[in-house]
Amino acid sequence: VQLVESGGGLVQPGGSLRLACRASGFTFSRSYMNWYRQAPGKERELVAGISSGGGSRKYADSVKGRFTISRDNVKNTVSLQMNGLKPEDTAVYYCETKWSGNDYWGQGTQVTVSS
Repeated sequence: VQLVESGGGLVQPGGSLRLACRASGFTFSRSYMNWYRQAPGKERELVAGISSGGGSRKYADSVKGRFTISRDNVKNTVSLQMNGLKPEDTAVYYCETKWSGNDYWGQGTQVTVSS
């Protein structure tokens, strides 16, 4: 199983970024996918999750209305569209899935929101 995130960077408050996670090594279309983030000195937290078919999504209260999770089961990709970014969104963002009883994580992509 391999998860590779991309799309992070430096953005001003109020700006937007779109993160992508390309998955391989498992049946992506059958796996629930999550985005987590970890800010310096803080616990890793769940940001958003999406069911295998994309019909069910969940979000942390802190990002509701600003972030949108989506997936493409043909391209084996899960994305996180982040709008209205705030300095408190600064963190390393990870995609995650559970498959065959194991927990898999990508290497993370840094998002920095600063003027």
